[in-house]
Amino acid sequence: MYHDVPVLDCHGHVTVPQAANSFLVMMLGSNTAMPSPVGQSAAGPAGVTVEDFRAAAAGHARYMDDRNIDVQIIGPRPFLTMGWMEPHLVPAWTRYVNDMIHQQCTFFPDRFLGACALPQLSDAPDIAHCIDELNRCVTEYGFVAAYASPDPAGRRTTPGMHEPYWFPLYERCQELDIPIIVHGTNSLDPRYRVVPHNYQLGFLTEQYLAGQFLSHGDVFERFPDLRVIICHCGGALDRFIPTDHHLAQKDLSRNLFYDTCGYDLTFLEAAIRQRGVGRMVFGTEAPGSGRAVRPETGRTCDDLVPVIGDFGFLSEDDKKKIFNENPARVVPGLAKIGR
Repeated sequence: MYHDVPVLDCHGHVTVPQAANSFLVMMLGSNTAMPSPVGQSAAGPAGVTVEDFRAAAAGHARYMDDRNIDVQIIGPRPFLTMGWMEPHLVPAWTRYVNDMIHQQCTFFPDRFLGACALPQLSDAPDIAHCIDELNRCVTEYGFVAAYASPDPAGRRTTPGMHEPYWFPLYERCQELDIPIIVHGTNSLDPRYRVVPHNYQLGFLTEQYLAGQFLSHGDVFERFPDLRVIICHCGGALDRFIPTDHHLAQKDLSRNLFYDTCGYDLTFLEAAIRQRGVGRMVFGTEAPGSGRAVRPETGRTCDDLVPVIGDFGFLSEDDKKKIFNENPARVVPGLAKIGR
């Protein structure tokens, strides 16, 4: 809570026992797609039980409690979306991930809402191959958003997010009235190898490019009710003033949004000032990559409620919009349980 207002977090990822990911190793090692074991027996991959999954989810909920987060949308772990592996394995892995997301939501239905992974193939003619899984997750599981990677194969071979390749996804998400959450995944650029956890560089570049392409293209003219959230404040900030012709001179306030998952305080403040309060939705990725401890507070970086709460340039009304009103507006599913 923030001053008796529920805090709604648009950026979270599924938490599972580490052994649950052995399912991926089995598929890669055997080069064989396998049916999702979630819900099929008492023990899943590597003997992981339902109670093991429940304990992992409970730890996630406690982590949120300690950071004043009431409800969180959880999606796939982006660096484990595995869009670069053999194409016949991607749908089976994606289905398993979505089953685990749904399972975590059922354990704590008042704390978690699902956002589906998509079995994206960069070299497909378009993204229509993902629509069946999207429909399954929304209609059967009640998921409230869809994750999309701008470049799942990690080789910059996927069409830009303004191109017709993406239109089937945009059309269906507009029909379903759910937002798309844009998050980078892996990067296989060999130059990145010197950087540990170099997928983070892929997050930055691909999320920033996605915002540029969506801004300058005609996606929102074609799909005027489509809503897109770009994670990590958009990856990078613009260096031009708002009236500069290098920026798209459009009103994107109904369509293009950014989350607050930026841990450096200077960067986060600049992002909110540049994007504007009306286009910022609260997001933390807690628990995730924000576990480094701020020396001045002794708290982890993803403890963002007090950080934003202390920003003097924001009014109390601004803060309530970021924590609650904007997420509920952009993600209607959040409004149903987050008031």
